[in-house]
Amino acid sequence: MTTIRAITPIDITGLRPLSPKTSMPELTAVDPRILYVDGAYQRSIAERGRRQILKIIENFCWTRFKPPVCAYGPYEGRQVLMVLDGQHTAIAAASNPHIHEIPIMVVEAPRTAEQAAAFVGQNTERVGVTSLQLFRAAIVAEDEDALTVEQVCRRAGVTVLSMPPSHAKYNARETVAISTLRGLIVRQTAVGARQIMEVLANAELAPITMHHIRAAEFLMTDKDHAQKFDPEDLSKAIFDLFLVAEDEAKILAHAHRMPYFKALAAVWFRKTKKRRSSISAAA
Repeated sequence: MTTIRAITPIDITGLRPLSPKTSMPELTAVDPRILYVDGAYQRSIAERGRRQILKIIENFCWTRFKPPVCAYGPYEGRQVLMVLDGQHTAIAAASNPHIHEIPIMVVEAPRTAEQAAAFVGQNTERVGVTSLQLFRAAIVAEDEDALTVEQVCRRAGVTVLSMPPSHAKYNARETVAISTLRGLIVRQTAVGARQIMEVLANAELAPITMHHIRAAEFLMTDKDHAQKFDPEDLSKAIFDLFLVAEDEAKILAHAHRMPYFKALAAVWFRKTKKRRSSISAAA
């Protein structure tokens, strides 16, 4: 089955389409060093933004490039190009000695108020790209980290969904916790992550959440807990407790001011059958 689909109009019955009040944006190439940013509505570059810029410079690629949106505005008695959206990209390009020109989109917004309104529109009137969408795109692009996540989950019997299901009706062994999975693999390696995810998959959780992953990781790697139970018994305890565990964990976390995942781990651990050797040692 093909995944290619044509761009087709949607039904707009009942809508009143707005006729554009300005001309179509102009695509042009400029030296990024001639661009300006208006601090009246644009934030200054903080440490997080600086790290983002450095990352863009180190991984600069035209296939990932998104042209900054600019508009002409007055500055010191002359008309200059103001960046309305994409200042991090522009700064990264200006800082890269291999880049001499970049494409930009020039829109009509000569006054500061119009430029600020355009800035708001550029950053709000868009459909955000979710982590799940980025993950799926990374799979198609054969990104090594994304393929590792998919392989770990597949071998553990876990399905990573492309998007949350309608009405939040998950099936057992499904998850959307991409960021948590990535972190789990970084901390525990692919083999360790698979073992942890197998425990959760065998518990038939629907869905497997970030809190479940963190709680299972804590129990299976903490020196005071990991040797006291078998993984299959932890799966059974999680399955038997079902939603009761989460209710108890909320109360425990609030009462003892502890992270929710640790409270959940404590509830699971109490219910889990202990190994005979650990019981004898405790006695």
